[in-house]
Amino acid sequence: MTSQDALLQKRCEPCEGGVPPLDAGAVTELMRALHDDWSLADDGKSITRTFEFAGYHRTMGFVNALAWVAESEGHHPDLGVHYGKVLCTWTTHAIDGLSENDFICAAKVDRLVE
Repeated sequence: MTSQDALLQKRCEPCEGGVPPLDAGAVTELMRALHDDWSLADDGKSITRTFEFAGYHRTMGFVNALAWVAESEGHHPDLGVHYGKVLCTWTTHAIDGLSENDFICAAKVDRLVE
């Protein structure tokens, strides 16, 4: 089983704070499970990927599928939606950094466009 498959089989755990964000080593390891287009913010508190589509209809179809993943997992990204492009940023606001939830959801979003 690949590390991406392991993330895909997991479900997000509610996070209301009180736990530390992932350390740099854990983040580096989890980044390996995602598509290479994900980037880690300079401050290490979020991951971002830009998705591009041919036209508005396909863009909105992706946004709706992404929203379904987010609602199913109870974990929601920050989105920038534009004609033919979606900027998706995952972070766990309650801990002001990255949690495993961010990587679970990013892997599930990667699967939408594979």
